[in-house]
Amino acid sequence: MRALPTAVVAILLLVAPVAGVTAPVGAPQAADPAQSLDSARSLDSARSVESTPSAGSTPPIGFPQSTEPAAAAPGQTTPQIDRANLMLRTLSVPPGAETRVSQYTRGPDLGSSLGFATADADAAVETASVVDRIERAETNVERQQQILAEINRVERAEVALNDRQTEAFSAHAAGELTDRQLVDELVRVAATAREYDERLDEIDALAEATDDFSSPARLDELQVALQVYEGPVRDRALATARGQSPPTDMYVESSQGAIVLATVSDGEYVREVFRTDRWDRGGGPISNDAAIEVTEAAYPETAALREPDAFGAGAVQRITIPHEIGTLRTFVSGGTEQVFVEHQRMNLAAFPGSEPITTAGDGFNVTVERTYAGGPVTVTVLDEETGDPVSGVTVTKSVGDGDSRAIGTTNDAGVVRTLSPAETYRITVVDEPRVVVVGGIEPLPTPRPVGDE
Repeated sequence: MRALPTAVVAILLLVAPVAGVTAPVGAPQAADPAQSLDSARSLDSARSVESTPSAGSTPPIGFPQSTEPAAAAPGQTTPQIDRANLMLRTLSVPPGAETRVSQYTRGPDLGSSLGFATADADAAVETASVVDRIERAETNVERQQQILAEINRVERAEVALNDRQTEAFSAHAAGELTDRQLVDELVRVAATAREYDERLDEIDALAEATDDFSSPARLDELQVALQVYEGPVRDRALATARGQSPPTDMYVESSQGAIVLATVSDGEYVREVFRTDRWDRGGGPISNDAAIEVTEAAYPETAALREPDAFGAGAVQRITIPHEIGTLRTFVSGGTEQVFVEHQRMNLAAFPGSEPITTAGDGFNVTVERTYAGGPVTVTVLDEETGDPVSGVTVTKSVGDGDSRAIGTTNDAGVVRTLSPAETYRITVVDEPRVVVVGGIEPLPTPRPVGDE
């Protein structure tokens, strides 16, 4: 059980890190000092996420952070990747849905970070109160009843959490929430789900210590269901608001009951998608093997890179595929037998499926690697005569008829990265008095999972 003073002290310490981040959006980024963005879990826990859980327990859920190639399992060979023809599929909003698409810059936000910390402290107090009520039970029967009552409370809270998140998706799609308001709300939802998950850990331990009693199976099912509300982009948004990570651009696409979030950070492309239309909350149980088959059928190219790993209980299964380019994690619903949540991390240096557009002029050779809406776009600027990288030049992006906006300056490799909009855009390289424009860039079609085309 966590000590309350630690949570309170954390609130008071937030001002310093928020004030300390001054790196511009396009600046080269140092490694994130907190590789695991969930402050409640250690780095070792995040690295061991794929380890086999003990009976009756739910493994840590931190999404793998490293872009280093995953080691092959014993007896499993690592396939050779044909990068020229490789396509890694990704979930998006429902085909044909009316959507709202936008991008915004996420930076340190003292107000939001204090709000997050206060909510964390309040939740920790509530969990401590739950534990205290159970431990104060005077009889074994009363203790068992109290444990079951607290599990019921979390079950009801999870239903409310789902409604709250779905309402946020729809409110953003209708223009009732700004991008920042939506992302802040999703960060709060994730934090609340994490606290409920940790509370269930405490309750599970108390149940195991109770004579002639053990945790009901629905506790494990509930913990897996709570994991769907977390995500790697939400983690990045939280770290950025707290000043633990540099400012970053975020892609936001919403529709009625669906969301796509994406960002580029620390050499990775990070994406999360949630589709309520694919989640049958009243669906029956689904086995590990069935969920693996669903994921392999939907993402055949990714599944061919590495054998999937499964963990779940009841109507939700979590499937993870660590591969040479990154990691795919899906949540598969019973009933629909479809992927309804997708988390992806991909190494930008090895990102597959982009198409180059090259323009030369004014001494520059500019290549734009275009991708699908919300995907990573790499801009490379070389000297037209020598072919050497050109560093320190400003690159801007304009979408449709909108004004140009700086996305950053090129690094030592002559590279700067951004996110693809959903409509025609223009990239401009500026080094006064020299200017090169790459116009009329169309995003590629999103490579959707099989069955969601």
